[in-house]
Amino acid sequence: MSKCRQCNIEVLDETQRCPLCGSVLEPTVEVENMYPNIRLKSRKLVFISRLYLFIAIAIEIILVNICMLSEVQSLVYIISGLVLLFGYIVIRYAILGTSGYIVKTVVLTMIAIIMSVAIDFSVGYNGWSVNYAFPSGILLIDAGILVSMAVNSKNWQSYIMLQIFMVFCSVVAIILNVVHIVTNPIVSIVALNVSVLLFLGTVIIGGRRARVELKRRFHI
Repeated sequence: MSKCRQCNIEVLDETQRCPLCGSVLEPTVEVENMYPNIRLKSRKLVFISRLYLFIAIAIEIILVNICMLSEVQSLVYIISGLVLLFGYIVIRYAILGTSGYIVKTVVLTMIAIIMSVAIDFSVGYNGWSVNYAFPSGILLIDAGILVSMAVNSKNWQSYIMLQIFMVFCSVVAIILNVVHIVTNPIVSIVALNVSVLLFLGTVIIGGRRARVELKRRFHI
């Protein structure tokens, strides 16, 4: 903190001259870091993400060499590679990304589902990814939507489009059951019921605000 003797004012920032008369300020109280150094924190996070990427690549190379020398099946380094890749995506998108929490949750959940399907296929496809992982991801996002609506109660209607997307994903899970890709539809049916009830509850209980939001979104 500094003081201008000419204007008899105190200046809170770290400037050396008075913003009114241009006189040299006299320091009164030393001010330390009035604002957090966002750039320094961001650089540290970027460095951590790069360090993680290097370590992940090194681990994957080591696993590939071990599998080749010991004649182990390639499943080990395929699965480890997908897991390490997901960890890097979490760091870059969830921590360094600027999107909202619910958007990050949806995107990361979808990526996790896709990777679970890839792992399922890499081990011979037992169907657990589409039977359980896919609908469980839908239920997780539905729970996130409900929590977000409770926290952001003044703008709850903004989550209606995401609810519609979850209903669509739940219908896709049921279609996969019809074409016999999903062999155990219990979790898929639960996910569909929860998604539909969440959407209907928002529209019915939300009343006029929900209807206005739907008309605005679909330009009706």
